[in-house]
Amino acid sequence: MTGTAPGSATRRIYIDKQSPAAYDALVRTSEAVREVTAEAGLDRSLVELVNLRVSQINGCAYCLHVHTRAALRAGETAQRLGVLAAWRDTELFTPAERAALALAEATTAPADTAAQETAYAAARAVLTDDQISAVIWVAVTINAFNRVSIMSRHPVRPER
Repeated sequence: MTGTAPGSATRRIYIDKQSPAAYDALVRTSEAVREVTAEAGLDRSLVELVNLRVSQINGCAYCLHVHTRAALRAGETAQRLGVLAAWRDTELFTPAERAALALAEATTAPADTAAQETAYAAARAVLTDDQISAVIWVAVTINAFNRVSIMSRHPVRPER
């Protein structure tokens, strides 16, 4: 399968279909991370907030589509999802959610070592070691899925 983004003449290979063994390994990693998040006591809603925030940073339309629906199923509100990109400027997120979002952002942009240190210190104040590890794994995994979808140009079609 191939995809073409609007305004682009370059057809892309859907790398998940072209190399299914590699994609299946990524899916199995995601499943393991889901278990780790549950064992660490992270709410599914928080996991989806991390998935969405990382996907916002990376500009992955397909993952934003998928994880917005998942967040709503997990009980997230339209208000919180609507302001997620500006989470620092609201009082809608708990200290643990704020720490997880900052840690996810630092994982997504690891070259900013100052932000990384700040985020890690904030996370240490409100999250357990297992939760910190789980949040980082969620961010690592969604970053990988973002790249698969972005480079494949997975389409987001209108819902009926």
